[in-house]
Amino acid sequence: MKIRVTDEELEAFKRKYKNSGMRTFSGFVRAMLLDGYIVHFNEDKLHEIYRLATSISNNINQIIVQVSSNDNSFDSDFAEIKEKMAQIWQPLNYFYM
Repeated sequence: MKIRVTDEELEAFKRKYKNSGMRTFSGFVRAMLLDGYIVHFNEDKLHEIYRLATSISNNINQIIVQVSSNDNSFDSDFAEIKEKMAQIWQPLNYFYM
């Protein structure tokens, strides 16, 4: 398939491609044609969220170990916390795994 665009349209595609964060121009054009839009994620911000989530998970695990060694009455609460952390990690892992 071939398409023709004006010089102005080509420049508009190139500008949008540069801001898209995508690796190839052809992949960008295909995504625009098939999906109609491209969502750009700020990788620095996403990395910071990932780093913070790792820190939070580590802190929670340390708390669980400390409290569990003294008292098992919080087991159901800890299970809920672990479930909520899994929900947080699911979309983050989509981008990093």
